[in-house]
Amino acid sequence: MAFITCREAALGYDTGVVVGGLDFTVESGDYLCVVGENGSGKSTLIKGLLRLNIPMSGKILTGDGLKPNEIGYLPQQSAAQKDFPAGVFEVVLSGRQSKRGLKPFYGKKDRQTALQNLERLGIGKLKNRCYRELSGGQQQRALLARALCATEKLLLLDEPVAGLDPLATQELYGLIRMLNREQGLTIIMVSHDIRCAVEYATHILHLGNRQLFFGKTDEYIKTEFAKSFLGGRQSV
Repeated sequence: MAFITCREAALGYDTGVVVGGLDFTVESGDYLCVVGENGSGKSTLIKGLLRLNIPMSGKILTGDGLKPNEIGYLPQQSAAQKDFPAGVFEVVLSGRQSKRGLKPFYGKKDRQTALQNLERLGIGKLKNRCYRELSGGQQQRALLARALCATEKLLLLDEPVAGLDPLATQELYGLIRMLNREQGLTIIMVSHDIRCAVEYATHILHLGNRQLFFGKTDEYIKTEFAKSFLGGRQSV
């Protein structure tokens, strides 16, 4: 069974369905990019995948040994979060909370994992810095390291490059691609950056308050949806 399986799922709130007709799978090793205009249901889908929003109909299932608490999540940052007065190591270590169970304190393995992920993303030397003193790109690397502390299987990334300068954006995309291709992590990334989506992702899910497309990237770039977003370009 796939890591994630959506079977004719519809998600929404008391006011009604926000996104429906969700019928897709995410297999181990996939890099799925979720695209669509503002208000198309991307954020609502994220909440469904994190089990923060129960489907109004249909099902969202996990399988292939993936447990719900084994999804690493990198959310969009608010201005207040960017100014969080904590140490970098402390922020990264907090990603181990789902692994602690009933233990009241972080153990040796938790701390080793946090240090390993800091080094993994090239920011080990920043471990004793204050988080709010970091650049935007460094903060995103720290938050990505935090998400990695929760999983060895699947990362869910919500607009991970939002607000970053072009260099930091390319560096972060490169890290995400490395985690997928070289280290085997499965990626689900929400993005408005269609051009980078079709460059890096293996699969595309295009939403418009319903599922408009799901399939491999090389199939997506031939569709009218892709042509409209890419300005007529059919390849990158």
